[in-house]
Amino acid sequence: EVKLVESGGGFVQPGGSLRLSCAASGFTFSTFAMTWVRQAPGKGLELVASISVFGTSTYYAESVKGRFTISRDNAKNTLYLQLNSVKTEDTAIYYCAQGWTVVTRGSQGTQVTVSS
Repeated sequence: EVKLVESGGGFVQPGGSLRLSCAASGFTFSTFAMTWVRQAPGKGLELVASISVFGTSTYYAESVKGRFTISRDNAKNTLYLQLNSVKTEDTAIYYCAQGWTVVTRGSQGTQVTVSS
């Protein structure tokens, strides 16, 4: 059974930082590209970032480019998203998903709230 468990969310002030993690199990993590998506209150799913199998290729939505960094540790079956210089519009539930630039979710997610 594929299992993705996100963690690391919380409250942060504008301009602050957070690191999200996604622990993967039930599949061969090192053979899948991975993606972060988010859903803000009252809005649909938004693609945030994707990373290739070995981390050599990445994709970022324009809204987060230069502020967020996606990475992975295949030895630990874990995906990361470093959020820097956060803005109030980054407030959302963040989900990880298998695949490249997919817009889907199948896990609980982790809440990020940016507020002063």
